[in-house]
Amino acid sequence: MPIDESLPFRPVRIAVLTVSDTRTLADDRSGNTLVERLEGAGHVLAAREIVKDDVGTIVEQLAAWIDDPEVDCVITTGGTGVTGRDVTPEALAEVCEKEIPGFGELFRWLSFQSIGTSTVQSRATAGVARGTYIFSLPGSTGAVKDGWDGILASQLDSRHRPCNFVELMPRLRER
Repeated sequence: MPIDESLPFRPVRIAVLTVSDTRTLADDRSGNTLVERLEGAGHVLAAREIVKDDVGTIVEQLAAWIDDPEVDCVITTGGTGVTGRDVTPEALAEVCEKEIPGFGELFRWLSFQSIGTSTVQSRATAGVARGTYIFSLPGSTGAVKDGWDGILASQLDSRHRPCNFVELMPRLRER
């Protein structure tokens, strides 16, 4: 999709949350991939955490970032599968006021190009909570690349046309 180079780039302040019972900062390849891509695109890493696969813990971290004026957007990686411990979508459901169903739909379509029908196991999702975007990606590096490269890199670029998520940020809290 086209980038209008005549417009100014506006960096987004993004918090990255890895949801995993086993990962640490030392071996969080998905989180590292996401940080590399967002900083490489000119955005600001506002915060980064790793939390266990627990709805309450995920909700607590999301709520802290949603209420932080220095965070415009949260991207999570992990916990979007179908096993008993995968609860990231349930946590998002507790905090989000509006769903962005097209994000998960487009993610699975893009992912299908890479992994075929295995993409149906993903519950990638997105929403808006009190003026903050939240995007949840699966925990593999391939999924992070699909989600960032195929959707978020352009939608979080203020120069992307015909429209993008950044230009809507000032209006997210409207009533």
